[in-house]
Amino acid sequence: MFLRAAAASRRISTTVIAFFCRQKMTSAQYVAARHRDPTLERLMDGYKHLISVLSLQNLILASPDVSIPLPFLSSPTASRLLRLRRGPAHFVRSFPAIFSLRPHPTASLPVLVYLTPAASHLAEHVSCGAPFALERITRLLALSNSHSLPLRALIRVKHELGLPQDFEDSVIARNPSLFSLSRNPREPNTHIVALPNLAPVVAPAVDAWRLCRLAYHNQNCSKSTGDEAEIRFGFKQTFPPGMRLTKRFRACLKEWQRLPYPCPYEPPPSASGNLGRKRALEKRAVAIVHEFLNLTVEKMVEVEKISHFRKSFGIDFNIRDLFLDHPGIFYISTRGGRHTVFLREAYDRGCLVESNPMYEARRKLLHLVLMRKRGAAFADAGAVQEMPLSENSNP
Repeated sequence: MFLRAAAASRRISTTVIAFFCRQKMTSAQYVAARHRDPTLERLMDGYKHLISVLSLQNLILASPDVSIPLPFLSSPTASRLLRLRRGPAHFVRSFPAIFSLRPHPTASLPVLVYLTPAASHLAEHVSCGAPFALERITRLLALSNSHSLPLRALIRVKHELGLPQDFEDSVIARNPSLFSLSRNPREPNTHIVALPNLAPVVAPAVDAWRLCRLAYHNQNCSKSTGDEAEIRFGFKQTFPPGMRLTKRFRACLKEWQRLPYPCPYEPPPSASGNLGRKRALEKRAVAIVHEFLNLTVEKMVEVEKISHFRKSFGIDFNIRDLFLDHPGIFYISTRGGRHTVFLREAYDRGCLVESNPMYEARRKLLHLVLMRKRGAAFADAGAVQEMPLSENSNP
């Protein structure tokens, strides 16, 4: 890892990146010294409340009656999951477009919490169907060196990948020819998901950008230049607005972009020398995480969740520092007490460049969360379908 931000203090107007010459600073100082992206930071402000809303929504959908008694939300189990500061009643009433309170049919029993028709409608579209789930799980297993992953790691990122809530039964168990589920000999009471057959040949997502750029380059350049190698082996770089790039930074970035690209679906590369092997392994780690983020619905994931895949992916670097070392590819936000990494190239003005139905449904749910009590008019399923959402503006 040779890209390190050199910052004199926590609040600086510009960030100077020093490649090969890393200053001694703790991981927390490194995160604090990063250059901020105001658009993505504002986006994460809304996600702070959306995480709690999704947790309660999943609890309601998992219950047999599709409802939960209001006092249950004050139990220790629900409190650890939801982390409500002002009590469950205040939280439920704050989002009338998503939750509704109804008396129990038996007058002596407590009030029940239901989902509104609008929230129920959106919940049906926030996860993908079986064909897409099969593809996502297969590609994720193919990224692993052993073509296997702990089931608990997949469960932690099932929302980010858009997998069904019961994907263990509806996807893995129903396709024994594609997946094998066995006990983990190293950890009790855990299971391993693996590809019993050879992993399929998969093209990385970055190849689409490279082919487009190479076609444009060949059309506009009459002779071969060094830029062709930079496109063939590099990644798309989109830096935060206002970030100053020094000449040394640009030179080192160009050199790193021209390093041979190791396909994340192939075995780790072998390079001569300690420095050469370290740089090759770092570029492979960037390629793996880049591919992982491309598999997610919203092209973002919590750093803590993706760190559960480090050993399976063969990443020997500090995953958080890896993101910070490449500010043109990744961006870390610390809003909401969570470290969330974004794939920078996938976003433009706070919205996905290439939208999808699952993303649009989640965006509408986020819009309802941000409206709070003003969103009561959209509690009906028909109203939420006609809700206008601008793809060029933040909620």
